[in-house]
Amino acid sequence: MRVGAWETSLLAGSADADLYTRGAIAVNALLALGREETMYFIANKDDAGHPLRSSCSYRVEGVPPKARWWSVTAYADDMFLFDAPNKHYSLNGTNARLDANGHFAFTTGGQEQPGIHWLPTPGARGMVLTLRVYNPEPELQAAPASLLPPSIKAIGVCI
Repeated sequence: MRVGAWETSLLAGSADADLYTRGAIAVNALLALGREETMYFIANKDDAGHPLRSSCSYRVEGVPPKARWWSVTAYADDMFLFDAPNKHYSLNGTNARLDANGHFAFTTGGQEQPGIHWLPTPGARGMVLTLRVYNPEPELQAAPASLLPPSIKAIGVCI
């Protein structure tokens, strides 16, 4: 299921998952919990449909999902964390600063953007953003498409 630039599997962590879903999780993730515990949304493209690239800079912003806790983590295309010199690997419900409208924002890329949380993504390779929503409210569990997805917009030209 797609919500904006983000995709989720309704079968991840479910006893109803087929062999293909279980295999994909085994190859690309360590563990998938049931939807009442955690929901996973993955983005490998920006809002314009262009593949995410670590050498490009992006601004990601949105409202915190309705859940006990949430995080957005940047991964390289091999699903390992980037070498982040500032030790920032994710933005989450603990370290996100919300603006007056209750929105969070951060940037990714090789260069820090002043005045905003930065997730370094050094190198020139593919990139994946993972939004984890822990203990989502029942309404979101029942209707994952109701998520207000964070936007992912390229900063400047990305070639």
